[in-house]
Amino acid sequence: MPRLREVPRSEVSAPVVEMMYQFLFADRDPVAEPGTTTGTPGDWWTVFALVPDIFEHAVQGFGIYRSSKRFLDPELRELGQTRAGWAVGSQFVFSQHSKSCRLLGMSDEKIAAIAYWQSSELFDQRERSVLAYTDALALQSGRMHDGLFDALRAHLCDEEILELTYIIGLYVMHAIMSRALRTEWDDRDDPIVEIESPAGFAGYEVGAVVRGGVE
Repeated sequence: MPRLREVPRSEVSAPVVEMMYQFLFADRDPVAEPGTTTGTPGDWWTVFALVPDIFEHAVQGFGIYRSSKRFLDPELRELGQTRAGWAVGSQFVFSQHSKSCRLLGMSDEKIAAIAYWQSSELFDQRERSVLAYTDALALQSGRMHDGLFDALRAHLCDEEILELTYIIGLYVMHAIMSRALRTEWDDRDDPIVEIESPAGFAGYEVGAVVRGGVE
């Protein structure tokens, strides 16, 4: 379950929260009866409802990236959002936007290859420049080589690049928040833990390992 308290329907007073609860959960209380039509628990919404103006700001952000005013090709947008989820390690963002890629007509094979795009031949140069740019934003905190930016600029205009940068930055934030708060599919224990040794084993003595054996 999430690390923060969820807001039950009985506590909702902000119109935007009530509107989204009704849209996503119909007449149910999403805390007592969780689950959305897309199969997620829905606890991103019930946690963000703790602060209604932040909730509203986030919802507006979803509207902005999907707006008909956008210059950016939706397939490139979803490619970047999906890769951002994978790069940051958010199961929620990666899973949801893999589905969005599929809705736009992307093949399952190509969606799977987003995880290893560098060695895949399924992406054209325009897509590869978007994926590399996404990695620089998500994995290198925006550190950007001029050569990479020039490659992106060969395929996208300035308006498209600004939109892409904003949307990827937005979804890096969502991926980080989802992991930190353990919402939706990011309610998972960290896989990096110490593995228990066999009974009676006290551990390697460093000097012995350096000398080429275990004493």
